Formats: sequence, structure tokens, C-alpha cells
Amino acid sequence: MQILETDIKITALPALSDNYIWVLASNKMNSAYVVDPGDAKPVLNWLNTEQLPLKGILITHHHADHVGGVNKLLNHCNVPVFGPKDCPARCVTHPLEEGDIIECLGLQLSVLLVPGHTLDHIAYFSGPHNDQSPILFSGDTLFAGGCGRLFEGTAEQMYVSLEKLSSLPDQTRVFCGHEYTISNLLFAKAVEPDNQDIQSRIKTDKTRLGRGIPTLPSTIGIEKLTNPFLRVEEPVVASSILSMTDENCDEPIRIFGALRRWKDNF
Repeated sequence: MQILETDIKITALPALSDNYIWVLASNKMNSAYVVDPGDAKPVLNWLNTEQLPLKGILITHHHADHVGGVNKLLNHCNVPVFGPKDCPARCVTHPLEEGDIIECLGLQLSVLLVPGHTLDHIAYFSGPHNDQSPILFSGDTLFAGGCGRLFEGTAEQMYVSLEKLSSLPDQTRVFCGHEYTISNLLFAKAVEPDNQDIQSRIKTDKTRLGRGIPTLPSTIGIEKLTNPFLRVEEPVVASSILSMTDENCDEPIRIFGALRRWKDNF
């Protein structure tokens, strides 16, 4: 699937079991960049088909399904690898931290530190470009309808990270790392069974998948209406949590932690 900018094309490359590798490309600039290549093969096939040279690799975090294809790509293309400053994966050549900005095909990508799923996790955000809406590559921090598991970070860290992302403009398009949308939305429906936005989104996204179209990108605005992890201050979400646990869930961070544990066992 391709999402067209004025002069930039963003393509979703399905990889592994449910990953998306994102390719940003410009025929005008004769260049392509790739985000989170967990597998080199689909990237190399795409580059060969499009006849575009790879100019750089962007990494959000160190998990193998996001960096597994980097070394093979580097065997074919000597390009910079941008990634978290404290990334355990040794493939990063250009370490980044909060507030850094890199230029990619004319886009100014700001680096946001968003720990929780992993401690090194970053996201890439670009504001409006050529009258097109902003872009967010969120890796495994913010999913369509959900968020990543807490493999290394704490619930408080993930809550703060998601608050940071939810403060971005509502029209920001969210390009995340996995096709988890339907399972996430089914959980969202369990949390908010009367939320009509969730029910409508499930129907729409099931139709898209049935036609072989990714459910992504989402938008920050859509997530704020349908993603329970961005809605922990909504009374109905708090009420659902209280009905499921005896824990003291009297503040948003505690509600978030209980919600994440519920999703882990859903």
C-alpha cells in the first residue's frame, strides 16, 4: 500500500508474521529510507522493483523484528543507521536522543523518547509537509487501538510516553510497527462496549483487511476516540477497570497499569 505525499511515497511492506516495514521514497530525489527493517528481503525486493537507492535506515528500538534485516541491508548498501542513543543493537551508526532532528527527503523528523515497551524506544515525528498532515513513526509504543507490552519499562514510563504522543496534532498519521488493529479494537470494545467509534472502526478495518489493505495509518485523533490506553481518564474506562480488579485504581497511571495487565491476559 502506498500513501502519497506531494513528492514522497510511504509504502507498507508486510514482513515476518505481522510486521510492517515502512519505506519513504522520492523519485524526484532518487532516494529511499526504510523504518524498522526486521527482514531485509522485502526491502531489497522493493528497491529492485522501484529502482531506487537506499539512503538510510531508521530504527525505533532494538527488538529483532525491527532490526533483524539491518546487517543484510548494509551488505548491499553502505548507509547510515539512525537509532536510539542507548540501543543494545550494535547496528546503529548515528545515535539519537530526545529533541534531535534528522532530515529525510525534505522531511524534518524530530526524535521523541518514548520508553515503556523497551527502555531505548524512540519515535520519529514530522510536522505538516507540502500541505500534507503530520507523520509519526511510533514503532511498538503506540499501536492502532493499543500500545506495546511492557517488556523493559514501567507502566508509568509508557503512560508518560503515550501522553507525549497523544499531545501531537489530531491529524497526525500514525505508522506503527504491527498489524494488531483488530485484536486491539476487540479489547477496546470489551473496555468500552457502548463506544460507537470503536464499533464503527472495527467494521471499517475488518473491511479494509478483507480487501488486502492495511488498517494503517491511523491518526492521533482516531486513537483518542478509540484507543483505551489514551482514554484512561474517561469515567467509563475507569469503571471497567474497577469492575475487573480489587486494586486501588484511583489515578490515571494506576488505571493504565491495570488496563495493560488486563490486555496482557485478554
